[in-house]
Amino acid sequence: MTVTGAVTAVGGLPGQGAAALCATLALWWTAERRRTAHRIRAVLLAPDHPAPPWGAFARDGWRRVRGRREWLCLPVAAVVAVLGSSPLPLLAGAVAVPLVGRARKAALARREREARADRVVALCGAVAGELRAGWQPAQALAFAARTTGALGAQEPAVLAAARFGGDVPEELRRAARQDGADGLAGLAACWQVAVDGGAGLAAGLDRLEAALRAHRDQRERLRAQLAGAWATVAVLAVLPVAGLGLGAALGARPLRVLLHTPAGLGCAAVGGALEALGLWWAARIVRAGERP
Repeated sequence: MTVTGAVTAVGGLPGQGAAALCATLALWWTAERRRTAHRIRAVLLAPDHPAPPWGAFARDGWRRVRGRREWLCLPVAAVVAVLGSSPLPLLAGAVAVPLVGRARKAALARREREARADRVVALCGAVAGELRAGWQPAQALAFAARTTGALGAQEPAVLAAARFGGDVPEELRRAARQDGADGLAGLAACWQVAVDGGAGLAAGLDRLEAALRAHRDQRERLRAQLAGAWATVAVLAVLPVAGLGLGAALGARPLRVLLHTPAGLGCAAVGGALEALGLWWAARIVRAGERP
């Protein structure tokens, strides 16, 4: 887009919308300039010339923003409020902050659960390998636990029981209560059978590792098959926004109709409720399909 076209596009907007657009462009330009300056300093400055102190504060602030992405709903809502000359979008953004934060925390918990399950699989394989290398079960468990970190907060209790002759299966069952560590219950059963019946612990751990890997592969296959369904949910979520943008491009001024007329307010309330209900229902269906 040429400069003349940009000026013409901005001039066609209301005064407040043009101001919001200019402020957004200015913030983006400032962020890009600081990022470019940071890269130049990282390349050109010698190790004995540390970066200015404000660089550390900026990086720390950016990490905090990335850790609290739900707060980005507020500036987006503020821009919409300025474009629509109404405080209602700002109120909707404030309501969306805890909802988006809850969804983000649920996604983080799900990723942590899956990562812990993968560490349990690695723990079983590592213990079996160390047993075949000639290590004692307690030594193999201690080495594998420290290497993989699969035991989590229960690691000191499990290793103490293994080192001093405690009830290792019971401690492993307690560790299995952690989210995503269900496979440790199988490890506890293998340990119990090996101690009581004299069966080979390495062979049992091999079978357990194979079963856990098969379960993980099944989960990944289900997720790959449902990727298209999640994409459909995302497209359905974006369609109302695309409709508002298309109406604004045609000169219909949909924000003013939705935020400043009784019929528009009713349509916005009903449409927002139906949109939220539809997204919740579609996500519920897809998540039900992800369960093996």
